[in-house]
Amino acid sequence: MTKLPFLALLLALLAVPALAARDANFDPFGLAGIDERPDAEIPLDLPFRNADGETVTLAELADGKPIVLVPVLHDCPNICGVTLSGVMQAIRAQEFKPGEDFTMIAFGIDPAEGPEVARADLAVLQKSFPDIDMTGVYATTGTKENIRAVTDALGYRYAYDERISQYAHVAATAFLTRDGHLSRWIYGLTPQPTDMKLALTEAGEGRIGDWGDQILLLCYHYDPVTGRYGSLVQSMLRIGGGLTALAGGGLIAVALVRERRKRKEAAE
Repeated sequence: MTKLPFLALLLALLAVPALAARDANFDPFGLAGIDERPDAEIPLDLPFRNADGETVTLAELADGKPIVLVPVLHDCPNICGVTLSGVMQAIRAQEFKPGEDFTMIAFGIDPAEGPEVARADLAVLQKSFPDIDMTGVYATTGTKENIRAVTDALGYRYAYDERISQYAHVAATAFLTRDGHLSRWIYGLTPQPTDMKLALTEAGEGRIGDWGDQILLLCYHYDPVTGRYGSLVQSMLRIGGGLTALAGGGLIAVALVRERRKRKEAAE
């Protein structure tokens, strides 16, 4: 069963015009989504093409580093550009750097697209984020078979509506370990910088980030339903605060009972 928050399901619908949603033979909610597959092995050795038209593999692009993989349509009339921009904003707002600590890949899911649209996608990002070193940021295109091999392994589902020549797909970002295992999904258009950092720390398997980042993971838990990290510390504080309030209320009640007894005994 797809484990996506309501917002991500809404994004699946936004990725297709309303006409498609009304088509009884095309259900974007049912066809697009993510099936959670923790630690799934993703094939990194399949050939794709980069923005320059060169044949590359995901392993070559990763160069031994974790991968931030964003499934997109490079020539997308809907949310893909916003998704990539949101990921770049999250990258900019945390300390790990593409090319140094991880590799980011805008992974084209439309086999009809070629390097020229991938190159245009990167150009837009470079213009929008001139302060980010694009050395470790890539855009790929590939054959239907190779694209499907990766997305199927990820549990990422999408569908093509022939009536309007568009894809139904969801906005989400996958984090892979350096050896190609799925670490986490973060759902939505704009990941929170803290979520980005924690997901990269996890995917880095202790190889990126300092001891403080590793300890921070102990204070956070990942919720696969929301695709977000939540603070265990905050949860514990809330629980602790509730227990403290209950204990305090109990002490007050005991004190009141004792006071009433003293007054009753004095009156007698």
